[in-house]
Amino acid sequence: MAKFYDTKYLKGDFTGGLVAGIVALPLALAFGVQSGLGAISGLYGAIAIGILAALFGGTKTQASGPTGPMTVVSAALVASAVDLTGSLESAMGIIILSFFVGGVLQIIFGLVNIAGYIKYFPYPVISGFMSGVGLIIIILQIFPFVGLDSAKSTVKVMSDLPRLFSEFNWQAMVLGAMTVIIYYLFPKINKTVPSALVALIAVSIFSYFINWDVPIIGEIPSGLPSLQIDGLFSIDSEAYFMVLEYGLVLAVLGSIDSLLTSVIADNMTKTKHNSNRELIGQGIGNMVAALIGGIPGAGATKGTVVNINNGGKTRLSGALHGTFLLAVLLGLSSLAAYIPLAVLAGILIPIGFKIIDKRGIRHMKVMPKADSVVLVIVLLWTTFGSLIQAVGVGVTLAALLFMKRASDIGEKGMDVGTIAGFEGEKPWLDEENFYERYKDHVYIKHLNGPLFFGFSTFFQDQIKNIDENIKILVIRMDRVPHIDQSGVYALENIIFELSKKNVKTVLTGLREQPKQLIENIDIIPDLVPIEQVFPKVQDSFAWIARELEGESHS
Repeated sequence: MAKFYDTKYLKGDFTGGLVAGIVALPLALAFGVQSGLGAISGLYGAIAIGILAALFGGTKTQASGPTGPMTVVSAALVASAVDLTGSLESAMGIIILSFFVGGVLQIIFGLVNIAGYIKYFPYPVISGFMSGVGLIIIILQIFPFVGLDSAKSTVKVMSDLPRLFSEFNWQAMVLGAMTVIIYYLFPKINKTVPSALVALIAVSIFSYFINWDVPIIGEIPSGLPSLQIDGLFSIDSEAYFMVLEYGLVLAVLGSIDSLLTSVIADNMTKTKHNSNRELIGQGIGNMVAALIGGIPGAGATKGTVVNINNGGKTRLSGALHGTFLLAVLLGLSSLAAYIPLAVLAGILIPIGFKIIDKRGIRHMKVMPKADSVVLVIVLLWTTFGSLIQAVGVGVTLAALLFMKRASDIGEKGMDVGTIAGFEGEKPWLDEENFYERYKDHVYIKHLNGPLFFGFSTFFQDQIKNIDENIKILVIRMDRVPHIDQSGVYALENIIFELSKKNVKTVLTGLREQPKQLIENIDIIPDLVPIEQVFPKVQDSFAWIARELEGESHS
């Protein structure tokens, strides 16, 4: 019988969970305010999701709680529900039910193995959406940063900008600026203590003693939360579509957010998470968070990384992260009431910039025009339109463009196949002699057909199966007529991960479009030197032989 818990992990779990909780505290408060439901809702959500997702999820070291993308969708829901009902109090039933439905759908996703389909979201869509979310966070914090009330939509904020220059509170702006400065500069002094927490405490104390006239969080309820179910039974039927719509978006976004964080945790811990169980755990956490008035969340990348780096090994670490926040709620919530809103804005604005996919935007000029167009459309639609429509439009456009590419290739007589797996892959005729001699140290990977978003995740997963004795991976791209943004980033990640294992990558048979794109983002020569790129696979054999013989003599 397996041991329930190995106490040798206790110290690491305690330290990791505690530090992750410290990191999560300022973010939970800030995201709660951003959502429109108040700081306490962020804390409630962080507690419920942090504890329950850790206990029931499929990633042992994951720290979960409110995240930027989930908060932006929650804020859009709150604004829409208030517009429909006329007040926040009247809208609470719709809001809570939407959050609850999102959790239920996540559980269903886990039960029906929906995680296997999330990989088909093309990179430009995810990049455009995440960058749009980052911009929303930044834009909606412009007015709080200078001590003013803010509209709930980015369009209204932009149209209201003239008021910014005539009514701003310079004292609040100073506090916000101090927060941003500490956020960015403190890691240069000490990376152990979270800069967001240092900024929150230091600037809040400064504001309290100097007694400046700036907006603050205000009273925060203390004690354990109560069930918020009264309004669930008086929802108008006309709101049902809104509930389902936002519930679905929260479920899909929360699933993507959590699973991406799970992959990061896997890479750091050399483990393999259970995707379906992770979605079930996140769903349970979000359901309970909804019922106690908390905002929904997902796997938090920063909290997870901090947890692992500080010794977290088991589910206990994630649960302790949530328990720490519960202790703060019970003991220190009264102090949080004095935190200036400008300080929270000063924390959220840098987070918004971090969420923006700078790599994807930076490479827009060199990526296929179709990918760049999709990214820009999704980014702008997310920022200034509907988050829900943005994803739908993006996926539809990406699918249509891919079908057009596949059709064009077919018309030219190209064989559009799938990527072969590693297991059972046989050498081609022009490789047989070389393969027999060097098969223990060289793997030749054949790619057949376009390397696009539908296969990029599978391709990366297959790389993990390479034997530890392999010194050189040859990637044959003779039959790859096209590579898209997802595909080239998958290739980049693969080569980078192999380099950390001292495995050298050789590229052969690069055709015009893949070669140009790979060179444009500097995979060649930064990750693969020019001397490791060959027109034909036979041209690479002499170089590979010299490399292996050199290693054997060293």
